[in-house]
Amino acid sequence: MIQRIQTIYLLLTFLITGVLLFFIPLWTLNTGKAFYFMQDQVYTVLLGLSTMLTVISIISYKKRQNQFVMGRLNIILNLILLGLFVYRSLNLSGEAVTVSEKGIGMFLPIVAIVLLVLANKAIKKDEDLVKSVDRLR
Repeated sequence: MIQRIQTIYLLLTFLITGVLLFFIPLWTLNTGKAFYFMQDQVYTVLLGLSTMLTVISIISYKKRQNQFVMGRLNIILNLILLGLFVYRSLNLSGEAVTVSEKGIGMFLPIVAIVLLVLANKAIKKDEDLVKSVDRLR
């Protein structure tokens, strides 16, 4: 399980979505207060789903096809999350108490998407290798 490169990619994705966002703020408000994802219920649910899909994908390493599908769903979920972050930062920037400084946490879903794409590529490579070996039998 751990010797496969896709597991490393998935573990890094888990660290980003499940651990790192607790410590890195998404942005800073005009009041100088840091805004974390836990302060908005939608962000909490979407990041929780993303983290859960990543963990399930790591655990189901023997079912490559399911792992691949969960990776794609996780990519879509992170794209939605990234879209919500960008929408919030761009749309609400003219009001009194909104985003004044964007944080690095807002762009962490991009890193998660890249890692998930790399993991899916490695899963597909493994699946093709198994199929080619099955053809030889």
